Parts: sequence; C-alpha cells; structure tokens
Amino acid sequence: MNTSMRVNMNMNPNRNPNTRRRVLSVLLALSASTALAVPGAAAAPEPSGATAPASPISWGACPKGDPPYPDPSPKAQCATVEVPVDWSKPKGPKTGIFVARYRATDPARRIGVLMSNPGGPGVPGADDALYADDPVGGYSPAMLRRFDVIGFDPRGIGRSQGARCDETILGSIPARPHDAAEFERLRTLNGRLAASCLKRTGPLAAHMDGESVARDMDAIRAALGERRISFLGHSYGTFLGERYARLFPGNLRALALDSAMDPDRPDAERYLTDSSVTLDNTLKRLADWCVKDAACALKGQDLTAVTDRLFARADAGTLREPGPNGPTRTTVDADRLSDFLTDRLRVWAPESAAQQLAALQTGKGEVQWSGGSDDLATRLVLCRDYDFRIRDYAQYRAIRERVAKAAPHVRHSSQALDFVLGCQGWTMPPKPRPAQAEGGLPPVLVVNATHDLATPLVGARRMAHAFPEASLFTMDVVGHWLYRRGSSEAAMRVIDTYLTSRKG
Repeated sequence: MNTSMRVNMNMNPNRNPNTRRRVLSVLLALSASTALAVPGAAAAPEPSGATAPASPISWGACPKGDPPYPDPSPKAQCATVEVPVDWSKPKGPKTGIFVARYRATDPARRIGVLMSNPGGPGVPGADDALYADDPVGGYSPAMLRRFDVIGFDPRGIGRSQGARCDETILGSIPARPHDAAEFERLRTLNGRLAASCLKRTGPLAAHMDGESVARDMDAIRAALGERRISFLGHSYGTFLGERYARLFPGNLRALALDSAMDPDRPDAERYLTDSSVTLDNTLKRLADWCVKDAACALKGQDLTAVTDRLFARADAGTLREPGPNGPTRTTVDADRLSDFLTDRLRVWAPESAAQQLAALQTGKGEVQWSGGSDDLATRLVLCRDYDFRIRDYAQYRAIRERVAKAAPHVRHSSQALDFVLGCQGWTMPPKPRPAQAEGGLPPVLVVNATHDLATPLVGARRMAHAFPEASLFTMDVVGHWLYRRGSSEAAMRVIDTYLTSRKG
C-alpha cells in the first residue's frame, strides 16, 4: 500500500549537499567531538542465500582530510574491503572498497548498521561516517546513539582505487550538437573517451554500475558480521538502494530513499522530459512569487512571457550578455539560456533569479553563468545503469522538439541533457536490470521535493510504487536532497523516526 504525506516549506539547498557538509565542517572543525570509540554489539549470524562470508574487517585510523577539508572525527574508523572486479567471476581479480565507520555511542541501545550513499553518481560516500558527528552536516545525536554509521566510496571512486581516463578529450566534445556531423563527432569522441577509461583503469571501468555496487554493499555487510542493514540513500544513492532491495531483500531492516531516482530506467526522452517539465513548473512558481512579492525585479510583468521573449531574441541572434552599462557584444543562444535557467532554478533564490532575468531583458546588470561540468565518473556509472542511447541526429532533434513543446518556457533541463549526451557513443553498453530475488522487504520510505530538477517527483512516485509497501513523503519546495538541517528538518525528522522506530 502506498501512502502520501505532504509538508509545505520553503528551502534553498546548495547544489551538492555532500560538498556542503564538508565545507561547513571546515568552519566547525574545532567543535568536533574527541570521545573514544565505543565497542558495538556482537555480530549476528549470517542469513541463508546471502553473499558468502567475508573476512572480518580490520579497522584502523582514517586518513587526514585534504585541505581545506578538516580531519575526520576522531571517532571514525577506516578500512578496505576486497571485492571481485566482476561479480560474475567471484574468484577473479579484486578491487578495494574504502569503508568508514562511526560506531553507535550508546551500545546498549544500538539498533544496528546504517549504511548510506550520497549519490552523484560517481561521488565518494565515506564522508557520511567520517563526519557523522559534524554539528551542521552530520547526523542527530539520537541517530548516532542508535546506529553504527557506515559510509563507503563506491568502486572506482575516491579512495576506492579511483578510475582514470584521458580528460584531454573532454574539451573537443561538442556540448550541444547542431547538425548530424557534430552529433557523430560527439558519439565518436565519447567512444574514444570510454576506450581511454578502459585502457587507463582496466576492467574495473566496465564494472562501476549500480548492481555491482549493490553487491559490494552486501560484501561490506557480510564483512561487518551483520545479518541485516538499514540503508539511507540520497539522490543516485536511491538507485543503489533499489538495486540492493532487488538483489538482497532479506538483508534489509529498513530502506529510506531521499530524492529518489526513477527505478524504471527511463529512456532519453522520458528522462529529459520529466526534468524539463519540472524546470518549467518551477519557472511558473517563480512567476507566481513575482506577482505577490514587491522584491521581484520584474514586478508587474508576466515573468513567463519575459522568458519567452528572451528565447525569441536568442533564436534571432539578438540576445546579448548584459553589462554594467548596457548589452555587451557577446550573444546568448537558446541553449545557453536554458543552461542559465537550469542553474538559477535548481534552488529557490527568487530575488536573485528575477534580478538576473531582468538584466537579460534590459541588457544592463550582471548574470551568473553556469560553467557546466564534465564528470567522467558520472559517465562510467550512469551510462551503464541507464539506456540513453539515441539512434541518430534526426531522432535527437525530434526528441528536443517534443521536449521543448512539453516545457515551452525553458526548452529543456541542461543537467538532464548533459547526462543524455554524455552517454551517446559510450562503448560500455547499459546493463540489464537484475531480477527481483525472493525474500520479504520491509516497508520503504521515499522522500522528495515537489520541484526537484535532479530527481523529479514523477520518478519518486514510480520509486514508491516499485515496492509492495511504501510511503511517499513530499515537501512543497524547490530543491534537491531533503535530509539536511535547516529549512528541511521536517524531512530529516521523518526519516530519522522511520529508521529508529522500524522493528525487525
């Protein structure tokens, strides 16, 4: 049975909550706790049908933080767990998974292990345990009392024998192909980039998919001597949680999914449409705010109509970057305007967004342009987990046109389009979704914002429906990643309550 809860609240999250956690840790490093680690509960027996028992983890000191990040909590412990590079060949070559632990501070009331992943894809995840007691980005004292927090850097990421590729190729790849020749060049160079990853990293580059990481998670569980784990996934970490639930349902005590991916593996068009429609609706939300708030720089104007006129000027080649004294000579095309809107609307900062739209309209003022990003780890993971392949340029143009009709005021979400284009020509093909293993699942909690460009609400609803029993908690906000202190503490309390009160 799927239920739904809703809380209305405004928020202004940063783009990368994991980075935010570490940056805020810098400011508060001196307040970190210096208590000693506390022994945990005895290991539970191994359940039948699970990953073969691993050697017990040999815990030791954690590496110091890389400046400007602070050193980890003195309570954190670190280790490496060896797993097969290719899980279909369990006796083949191994790779090391960097794991960190923050032990429960009240062993008498310890529930068990809480494993987590911050998403990305392609983002290190050990920080959740390394900085578990951070007063801003960490867990609440109540959670720290009840759980051993376990974080890990996924295979090929961070301290887990990071993958390497020829990054010099990135600068030659067309960001937005405008004709068939550029589209084919994009595919060719993406394929060359994938080949460089295999050459420089080895077979591991072809095995960084979500299913392999979920199997690594169960190897960590076995090495910990735990019968079951609780799991908290954020963003792309929710995809890993869903994969773990498919492969090892009987090994889950609780499953909380914050800002959920679509588990149905949408194709390029649906993925791009869902994100772009969310962006379009967020622009309408900004327009509604502008009608009501005197702080809006476009007060008295129809903000969506303003944006439509900006796109018309961009199409005509007459839209220019604004300057302090008037328009500059640098043109702004429609793709760049969509990039700008995606960057400005991914978080709720209405006054700034309206002010910069006004600057674009008048030609006078300042605009913060998105620099974009080329994250190779994202390609290595995403292009194996999702099938974004597009047949040719004609199909690509047709998809772009249909998406623009569905989201007419923004044209497209540039973040989603970056992901889709990054997978064209990728030579390591998508991996099939694993079959659902036998075993009972606990009730699942899914949490999502109503206006989340990275993980649109429609995908979170599909995630909730993917489980026999799930609750969907939504917040009427703009942003991504709700498990945070500050304006979205309501979601944090819901997740913490679910994780601590779940029986079994």
